[in-house]
Amino acid sequence: MIRNVIGSILALVGATAAVWSPFRGWYDGRHGRDYRIQDPFGGITPNDGALFTSLLLPMAFAALVTLVGLLLRSRFMVALAGVIVLGFTVLWMVRQGQEVGSLAVGGDGDGLGLGVALALGGGVLLLLAAALMSGRGTLRHRREEPYDEEPQGQSPADDWGPYGQDPDGPVPYRDRDADTASYPRYEEPEAPPRPSRFRRR
Repeated sequence: MIRNVIGSILALVGATAAVWSPFRGWYDGRHGRDYRIQDPFGGITPNDGALFTSLLLPMAFAALVTLVGLLLRSRFMVALAGVIVLGFTVLWMVRQGQEVGSLAVGGDGDGLGLGVALALGGGVLLLLAAALMSGRGTLRHRREEPYDEEPQGQSPADDWGPYGQDPDGPVPYRDRDADTASYPRYEEPEAPPRPSRFRRR
């Protein structure tokens, strides 16, 4: 329970950092929202993209996946959100390095800015949250056998003992499978006739 709470908090912080990152400088003071979503795949261009077709789109999508993963208590979805954030950030860094020749680390106005740090930190926090979460618990209930269930491999006739069936005996010697079942009652045999006291002469 505590691990889920800590993991959920880290996931929310990571998702917030990822969504906030495009509104900070990524390189040379250029914000992440100014990079088009296709720039990490086709190369960095000076053309600015619209807000919802910029790097904000994958970050917002990762935040949505995070929320769904927290609601479903899915470690996989939280980890997937972290992979999306880190994947787009690292891919952008590779393309930006190819564009300028080498990446310099600086502030919002020179080199890599705070936006990249927020994105990388948010992705790492999401992966850490997925590792901490215990996920959806699976309760395994042991199936209890009925009280009157016969053991496997044993027939009801095995309970009668060495002297055969006793229909007048107590349970378990009665039929337990049918409520209306009945057995023929035991009747004593008729006694043989006594010899007469008077003998015929």
